[in-house]
Amino acid sequence: MAQQYTVRSYAKGVDQTPRKVSLVASLVRGRTVADALVILEHVPKRAAQPVIKAIESAKANATNNHNLDGKTLEITTLSVTAGPRLKRFKPASRGRALPFQKKSSHILVEVTGSEKPKKAAAKPVSEAVAEETN
Repeated sequence: MAQQYTVRSYAKGVDQTPRKVSLVASLVRGRTVADALVILEHVPKRAAQPVIKAIESAKANATNNHNLDGKTLEITTLSVTAGPRLKRFKPASRGRALPFQKKSSHILVEVTGSEKPKKAAAKPVSEAVAEETN
């Protein structure tokens, strides 16, 4: 059996509230990466885009950096935590200023999968030419 590896990806400082992003993240938690991307493409919420980007980043990290098979990838962890808040004021009537906060989120995606099967070593050119002439 092939050994399982875990690869991480972070999307930090997403300019949306963690509560709204968590709703979208809960739809695909625990699914395969391919299924998750198909589901998120059809979710009509603005919060789906950063979650898609984070999952695609984890997939790219796994296939390019860690030599994992893209077809075997599953989402093991998909967590959304609160990022830094920007404290701002909105003008109100009678010269007042009402405070509000611009909330942001951090998205963590962990993906597990197995390694790609190793290809057979290529024959040296001299041996390949010798076989063709025989």
